[in-house]
Amino acid sequence: MTVAVTGASGHLGGNLVRALLAGGRRVRALVHREDAGALKGLPIEQAAGDVLDPRSLRAAFDGAEVVYHLAARISIVSGDAEEVFRVNVEGPRNVVAACLDAGVRRLVHFSSIHAVSHLPVDGPVDELRALTDHPDAPPYDRSKAAGQREILAGVARGLDAVIVNPTGVLGPFDFQPSRMGRLLLNIRSGRLPVIVEGGFDWVDVRDVVAGALAAERRGRTGEHYLLAGHWQSIAQVGALVAHVASVPAPRFVCPMWAARAVAPLAELASQMLGQDPLLSSIGLHAMRNHRYVTREKAERELGYSARPTLETIADTLRWFEERT
Repeated sequence: MTVAVTGASGHLGGNLVRALLAGGRRVRALVHREDAGALKGLPIEQAAGDVLDPRSLRAAFDGAEVVYHLAARISIVSGDAEEVFRVNVEGPRNVVAACLDAGVRRLVHFSSIHAVSHLPVDGPVDELRALTDHPDAPPYDRSKAAGQREILAGVARGLDAVIVNPTGVLGPFDFQPSRMGRLLLNIRSGRLPVIVEGGFDWVDVRDVVAGALAAERRGRTGEHYLLAGHWQSIAQVGALVAHVASVPAPRFVCPMWAARAVAPLAELASQMLGQDPLLSSIGLHAMRNHRYVTREKAERELGYSARPTLETIADTLRWFEERT
């Protein structure tokens, strides 16, 4: 049985492909750009393509029984909203059409906790909360919500699809590395003496993959499942890194009000340097919301579980160390 995966060369995708191979599955990866890390040396079929190119999707899904759609544009800056919406909304729309055309048995769509409304801020976040449509929500959040609606429209057309919504992903096989991977490395090396007030719900990439695989087997058509971990402040994350690596923890915590005042200047400086900012207004928005995420539905229906954040950070830092 062939399983097609979009976004296979990303952090989540690389972990998913490895889990599929470990389960004896045949994998066909849709690759937008040549991959030099996450998929290197793996016994998979690679198909060149793009989620914005319907013809390439139809070819990649031909003969596939299951499709995992992970390809997305993740952004914490405000200047690329048009491209974010193209990839995160048109992409799922094209994937749905290609799955229907190819007769795919089941689609597993990776959405995001950011697709779920951040309001009310202090209330529990579960699958009954509406998808975001608030005009003040960041473009990424609104795009992921719109993309999730495209999947539900596909279900209404007869597609068997299930959706998973991970929170903030950490973990090994982080080849790029991801923004959070860079943060862990910066804390370990002492290059981040100041951290920002606030936090997020962090989940191990391996637990997300296990939840997605369970969703393929056991998830109900048209349902979505929040794959959450544990809320930790950035200061707590820093303390965990310090404990694992036996290094000093960051000493100073920047208040949120000060970080929000500085963020536009930090974004501008990063743009001028051609770098991806670690501090941005959109990133700070995330650090103030989605604190009380429940994983009860995924636990009940999928058998999902989330390991301790300390274990995730220890394994991630060990992987980075072994790779150097």
